[in-house]
Amino acid sequence: MARLIDHTLLKPQTTRDEVKQLCQEAIDNRFWSVCVNPGYVSDASRFVKNNNVKVCGVVGFPFGANTPEVKIHEAKKGIQDGADEIDMVINLGALKSGDHEVVKYEIESIVEQGKRQGDTIIKVIIETGLLNENEKVAACKLVRNSGANFVKTSTGFNASGATVHDVELLRNIVGPHFGVKASGGIRTYSDALRMIEAGANRIGTSSGVTIIREIS
Repeated sequence: MARLIDHTLLKPQTTRDEVKQLCQEAIDNRFWSVCVNPGYVSDASRFVKNNNVKVCGVVGFPFGANTPEVKIHEAKKGIQDGADEIDMVINLGALKSGDHEVVKYEIESIVEQGKRQGDTIIKVIIETGLLNENEKVAACKLVRNSGANFVKTSTGFNASGATVHDVELLRNIVGPHFGVKASGGIRTYSDALRMIEAGANRIGTSSGVTIIREIS
């Protein structure tokens, strides 16, 4: 379970000391990664250096409403600062307006940045709580065909977080070999287990320590 967890701290009031604690918790519990805001990627990279913990930086977080150019630069800077993985939020307004080319372009551009600067994992947040079923299907297909590595349910900052229904839907659309990350509202071991059983192979949570303590 621990190696499926992105240990997350994305509150706007987060301090450097809290990021340092997050990183130490990830090291102690052998979490897969720490997920932090762009301004703390370089600090997190330094804090987990020489440990088997990845650093995940967010892009366009939490609303996804930035222009593609801003997101591309943010991804490039995050990777330069030490991010092994990028979690980007799609342009939700563009998706809901039917402007799929905009969404396709921004995802593919960030995937290309990841390839230019190394083998960076790209996870794409579609914010399932703000989409209808048809929009979820369309978003998943755009992500699947973009060259990204994961589709991710939610930021945790909007209408709702991950649900079993949405994780099952995402898994059915992207198929068995694509990444599915469940995030938002996952606070207990049973929450995490339900998401994994539904098809998630990565869990984003700020409650990773609590989840692991429940197991032991």
